[in-house]
Amino acid sequence: MTVRKTERLLNLLIMLLVQRSYVSKDRIREILYPGSSDDAFEKMFERDKDELRSLGVPIEVGHIDAFFEDEPGYRVRPDEFALPEISLEADEASVIGLATKVWEHARLAEATTEAVRKLTALGLPLDVSALDIAEPRLSADEPSFDVFWEATQERHPVEFEYRRSGQSATTTRHLQPWGVVRYSGRWYVVGLDTDREDERVFRLSRVVGEARKVGEAGSYDVPPGTDVRATARRLAPAPTSERAVVLVRAGSGHVLRRNAESVESGVAGPDTRTAWDRVVVTRDHQGMADELLGHGADVFVEEPAALRDQVVERLRAVVEAAS
Repeated sequence: MTVRKTERLLNLLIMLLVQRSYVSKDRIREILYPGSSDDAFEKMFERDKDELRSLGVPIEVGHIDAFFEDEPGYRVRPDEFALPEISLEADEASVIGLATKVWEHARLAEATTEAVRKLTALGLPLDVSALDIAEPRLSADEPSFDVFWEATQERHPVEFEYRRSGQSATTTRHLQPWGVVRYSGRWYVVGLDTDREDERVFRLSRVVGEARKVGEAGSYDVPPGTDVRATARRLAPAPTSERAVVLVRAGSGHVLRRNAESVESGVAGPDTRTAWDRVVVTRDHQGMADELLGHGADVFVEEPAALRDQVVERLRAVVEAAS
């Protein structure tokens, strides 16, 4: 799916979701499909509706005026689009809470904001609270993430400077990206290295400078049956384990406790608001800081010192960015 089509589908979803009444087809065409011919609009609109419905979006058709059989309109009712009430155990809720903190992506947030801005400028009555049920988040702070993600959608070759582990010099690489995945706490792009004519995986944090889309979009296909995540696990460096001793606030950190080597209750903690427990865990080295940061103020790292310093440094960066 191209980036332009993805944005159009997102705009259509938002438009139908935030309206308080049915939206006519003419209004949808005027705002989201300007300049299209009658035939082109009908084809695009039908395809877009079918695609949203295939993703589970309940597009409802009805009459704008309840007393007259006028032209039908369209809407998405938030109560039907939202997930039903789900009952979770404490440790399951902890996992979901961590996931919602992790998945944040500025590009999707910008797209949503821009769509709402355009609709508001046209004087349409909006219920923006409906967007709370579909808040997309994706943490992708690597500068090159957007380029590789877009190139994957567009089937667009990419050129970039890459620094391998333990080396100071960079090399120019050319890649036909198949997908971007998160593995062992890091973002990787998987694809065909056209210089070596073989599949390769590159860690995005080692891309130096700006990655550049080159050549033509749609100039290659992903090999049938490709499992991008499995390829990343096979080609990326094997994860290394790290042992950590952390203080966990009583009643929290259920995921840490579940697979802990040991748990010592009632120890002195960094504050006295609640009781604290000392928990010893072994985790993948690369993802350890991410997991601990997801617990916020409910976890304090005792050792190793390098891990504690890493967590403190990232917390300071967040505070500085917010100030």
